[in-house]
Parts: sequence; C-alpha cells; structure tokens
Amino acid sequence: MSDRASATSKRGPAGPKRRAWLGSETWQVESSRRATLRSALTPERLLVLSFAGLIALGTLGFRTLPGLYVGEPLSWLDALFTATSAVCVTGLVVVDTATYFTTLGQAYVLLLIQLGGLGILTLTTAVILALGGRLSLRHRAVSAATAEVAPEVDLRHLIRAVVRFTLVLEAAGALVLFAVWLPDFTDPAAAAWHAVFQAVSAFCNAGFSTFSDSLTGFRTSALTLAPMMALIVLGGLGFIALEDLRAWRRGRGDGRRIRLSLHSRLVFAVSALLLVGGWLLYAVLEWNNVLAPLAPWDRALNALFMSVTARTAGFNTVDHSMMADSTNFLTIVLMSIGGSPGSTAGGLKTTTVAVIVLVAVARMRGSPVTSVGGRTIPEESIQRAVGLFVVGFTVVTGAIFLYAVTHLSPRAEVGSLGFLHFMFEAVSAFNTVGLSMGATGALDSTGKAMTIVLMYAGRVGPLVIAAALSRTHAAAGKNFRYAYEDVIIG
Repeated sequence: MSDRASATSKRGPAGPKRRAWLGSETWQVESSRRATLRSALTPERLLVLSFAGLIALGTLGFRTLPGLYVGEPLSWLDALFTATSAVCVTGLVVVDTATYFTTLGQAYVLLLIQLGGLGILTLTTAVILALGGRLSLRHRAVSAATAEVAPEVDLRHLIRAVVRFTLVLEAAGALVLFAVWLPDFTDPAAAAWHAVFQAVSAFCNAGFSTFSDSLTGFRTSALTLAPMMALIVLGGLGFIALEDLRAWRRGRGDGRRIRLSLHSRLVFAVSALLLVGGWLLYAVLEWNNVLAPLAPWDRALNALFMSVTARTAGFNTVDHSMMADSTNFLTIVLMSIGGSPGSTAGGLKTTTVAVIVLVAVARMRGSPVTSVGGRTIPEESIQRAVGLFVVGFTVVTGAIFLYAVTHLSPRAEVGSLGFLHFMFEAVSAFNTVGLSMGATGALDSTGKAMTIVLMYAGRVGPLVIAAALSRTHAAAGKNFRYAYEDVIIG
C-alpha cells in the first residue's frame, strides 16, 4: 500500500463520503468544532495573528539566515525592530539598510515589505467589507452587521485583483526609475535593483531605501521624484477607491452613469486638499530655510514631495532636524491623518478625519444628522470615527509621555534631542510613516521596545478597534439599551 493510501485509511475519506464514514454523531461534533474555529477566527483576529506571525518569522530570519549582513548580524531586539518596521511598512531603522545589509539582506527586507503591504491591502479590504464598505468590483452594498467577510464577494477574486493591481503599479514604477537611473550607474543590474527596491517601498509606503541618504541625492531630479510621488499617492489612496474610480471611468466611456461612492469621493477630496495645502505650507515655511540652497523650481518640487511623503511614506529629500519647529509640527499633523482606508498607508485615515470634521460642522449648525454630497453618514460610522480618534490620541499621548520620562533629562544640553524630537518619533511610529528627526538612533532598549509596540499597534490597531466597535454596537442594538439621561457638554 502506498503512503498516500495508508494516510487516507487512517484519516478516512474526504468529501461527501466522510459523513457516512464518521457516523452522524461524530460528524456533528466535527462540524461543530469547525464552526467554532471559523467563528473564533474573526477578520480582526486574522489581521492581528497574520502580522504577528509574519513579524516573528521575519525576526527569526534576520537571526538565522546566512549572507544577510556585511558585518555582524542584528541583535534579537534590533532584528525584531527591523522586522516590525518592514512588515508594518513603517520605515524607521536602527541600521542603514544601504550599508548594513548585503544585496540578499536587502532582498529579505523587501520581501517583508511586500508581504506586509499585500497583507494590508487584502486583509484591510476584507475587513472594510465586513464593516459595511462597498467594493466596486461588484457594485453592491454589504451589510454592516455581518460578522464575517461578505459572502457576496469572491475573496479569491479579490486577492488576485489586489495582487495584480499591486504588482502592475510597482513594475511600472520600477521601469520608469530604471530608465531614469540607468545613465548614472555603470552596472545596469545595480540600477535595476535600486529601481525595484524604491518602487516597491514607495508603493507600500514603507520608506526603506537602498540609498543611505534616502532620496536627498535626487532632490533636483524631477524625473525621479515624480514617479516616486505617484507610487506613494496611489499606494495611499487604496484599492477600493482606485477600483471605484476605474469602474466610474469605464462607465462613462460606455455611456453608463456610475456614481462614485461617498467613500471614494471623500478619499479623493480630502487627499487632494491635504496634498495641495501641505505643499503650499511647506513652501511658505521652508522657502528660505532648508529649501534655500535650491533653485525656485526645485524648491516647489521638494515642497510638494514633502507634502506627499509626510502623510505616511517616510522618504525624505531634506533633513527634518534642520526644519523649523512649525514645519515639523505641520508634519506631525499630516502624519497623524495619514492615507486612506484599504491602502498601505497608516494614520487615522482621510475618511476618519473627514467624518469627524463633518460631524463638528453639522453639530455647530444644529443638525442632528451628518450629511455630505447628498448622503447621510450612518451613526455607526460616526461612532467608529470618534472611537478611533480617541484611542489613537490616547495611545500616542501615552507614548510621548513615556519617551519623555525615559529619554529626556531635566537639564538637556544645547543641541541635544528635545521633546519635539520624541513627539515626532511617537507619531511617526504609530502612524507607520518612518520619518525621524534623529531620535531613532538615540533610543535605548526600552525606547526600541516602545517603538516596536507603537508600529505594530498603529498598523493593526485601528482596524481591530473599528471592527470591535462595530461588533459591540451591533450586539448592543440586538439586546437592550438603558434609559437616556443627559449630561452637560461644554
């Protein structure tokens, strides 16, 4: 008897014959066990476990795989830090990716970035659908009360679409960068590798670079910064909004009227407002400071790049430690907002901030409902937005306080790291941006551990919180509520 036949005889047959082989009672027990497992593996738990598992494997790889380093291997803590930063597409580094790792080591970092980026796109899109989002692949609404990923959506088709969408955009970006950089490299293979690494890192909003100074050496190259900005923006808009836009444009070409969802309209409107507003503010604040050595055209270009990358990408063309405090505070605000839902970007998300602002405007006008674009935003979405804002603010505030307690001395020397440096670091870590004013290199073991927790919480936390708030609200609505009693506000 073959090994396969022997194994089958021990486990029993598969498919429809298995029920008869096990007997009805045993079959019911097995079915109940599988149902319990499925109900326990909720979308948010899947998100948490998948990222934790990938980070653990990445850390183990940094410690055990040969040929990753030019010199000594990373310590366990630094390996965990680097793996978390790569998987959570943050970009904060404790070692120079360009010089500390071999090409194989850089490829390993890139693999973790790609897996983390794809995982974010597919899992967050699925969770958004479970929370009531709209996927334009099918152009149908999904119930907000469902506890599982909507059965109307073919997840296999969704995953294939997200992977295809990601790889096509990354490949296009890599080809453009390769064509631009080829004349500057004596070795075409080196130019190709740098182009691929930067393209993947940009689309995944990771901020890792194979250049020691990030993109500072290309700050006068519009042909480099333009495709990088395009990749960052496309990665930060998210699959749902871009797919919705594609369907809308296709419908117009066919003479059909397909309306963009409110989600997509908010994503595009808020993203455009933040990009243009940030561009103008950066130009005004830094025109005669860090941008002063550049020509006027290059100043405007770099101000735009600063606005794009500050939201969540983490690349830089200037030294943020040399910027004015007002500029760095602007960067903190943009980092906190971040990108859009269903994308590789971090932050509170554009739609969350938009909903909170719209709620404030509606309440100041005395309106009991929040409406925009001819649509009313459901109360459940408003509660999730407020909950996300409160939790995010609390976590970041607590982290800033802990950084201050553990890393700031009562009487700091002139030129040493100050409060703003660690505030910047905490916001950058939690919102998975990767920009730094120089505090990352000054972190001790406690600080590195705190930053690891912030990066992980910032990556998986908001969606888990949103899902938990949705479930809590749905469960409460099915049972009962207490009697109303007002409190004085203001």
